[in-house]
Amino acid sequence: MILRVDGVEFSYNSRPVLRDIKFTVARGEFFAILGNNGAGKSTLLKCLNKILKPERGVVLIEKDNVFQLSRLDVARKIGYVAQRSESSRVTVFDAVLLGRKPHIKWDVSHQDLEIVHRVLRLLGLEELYLRYLDELSGGELQKVMMARALAQEPLVLLLDEPTSNLDLKNQLEVLRTVKKAAREQNIAAVVVMHDLNLALRFADKFLLLKNHTVFACGGMEIMTPDNIASVYDVPVVMAKIKNIPVIVPLG
Repeated sequence: MILRVDGVEFSYNSRPVLRDIKFTVARGEFFAILGNNGAGKSTLLKCLNKILKPERGVVLIEKDNVFQLSRLDVARKIGYVAQRSESSRVTVFDAVLLGRKPHIKWDVSHQDLEIVHRVLRLLGLEELYLRYLDELSGGELQKVMMARALAQEPLVLLLDEPTSNLDLKNQLEVLRTVKKAAREQNIAAVVVMHDLNLALRFADKFLLLKNHTVFACGGMEIMTPDNIASVYDVPVVMAKIKNIPVIVPLG
């Protein structure tokens, strides 16, 4: 396992947000974190990335305890894309190049530039590379932030609702890219998602959060109508359309 989370607990002002969170993610896996609003999904990602420090528990990447690493070492191992990103007067190319910062010792190398160009091509951003971030649409900006995280060449990629500002075509393209990156670069992609149908379509494993703790964790076997109804408090049916699993809410 490349990522192991064991007994993580976190509170805001003595109010429990996460309780006894345990799961593992293997190399090459697309791991979806699911649950209703307020379940603690985004807080969990911030704990994995050492933005927040849990009261209890450990987060291991390979054999390294994240909470014992320097910020630089965390940045070398973890790429993180938040729900919302601030735009600025920086070009797309320079913004993605910032993803190489944890690896640059003295100056930008030819390899750093090649990695940036490769990631821009991967996300279809070549035509935007001289545009400024404050000139981009919300969806374009989201793709740039993901490109920057991929340019870090992390062992673990953390994405908080990466499709929230994207149209249908770009949602599919971005999630295909995430899955492809996990497979080809042999890394773990941990993705907070709200759209259950997109999660079913792309994820290999699922973590269902309810009442601030793990309700279920596993593969497709846990994505049952009963489990989904229990977590979201809405009855659902599941079907397949052209062999693609689909959830339809009934309430």
